[in-house]
Amino acid sequence: MKNQFKTIAASLLFISLMSILSPVQAQRAPGIRYSAGVEGGLPISNLSDNYTWSLGGSIQADIPLLKQDLYLTFNAGFYNLFTDSKTSGVVEDIQLIPVKAGLKYFPVVNFYIQGEAGVSFLLNDSPIADKSASFTWAPQVGYLIPVGAKSYIDAGFRYEGNSKFYEAGKSNGFLGLRVAYAFPIEK
Repeated sequence: MKNQFKTIAASLLFISLMSILSPVQAQRAPGIRYSAGVEGGLPISNLSDNYTWSLGGSIQADIPLLKQDLYLTFNAGFYNLFTDSKTSGVVEDIQLIPVKAGLKYFPVVNFYIQGEAGVSFLLNDSPIADKSASFTWAPQVGYLIPVGAKSYIDAGFRYEGNSKFYEAGKSNGFLGLRVAYAFPIEK
């Protein structure tokens, strides 16, 4: 029940932000871009002691703020961090729903630098976790590969960090790759 509430709360937050900001931004500049993609990652630092890789997916909206150079982003997804085979049974997989907002800047055509921050909700209750949510930040670089008139493959590489889920713990981080199909929704 607690996990369902977190999932519903994160989804409602994302949908609310999109419904409030999309019409306002659509009047200022054309070209709201949506994307849906697959994400994979490799845990680093302390997280790599018990976890080997992550897999998930996300949806994102890019709302233009300054011509085609600067975008406001909203992103929500799901990640599963898989335990190492030697710790399997002792340590559980970590399942997260990150909800982030940020900025995406294009210094040159199709190449971008992106920074996001938000919250990650821990879905599975862990006996060592004191908190069910943590602060999340994610700097990223990427490239839009044109595949149609206004459609792209959005390939981005990032570091994603989470503050600790338990008081005696340390921050968690992983290197991630997001490959998504990006498209506008025309009215």
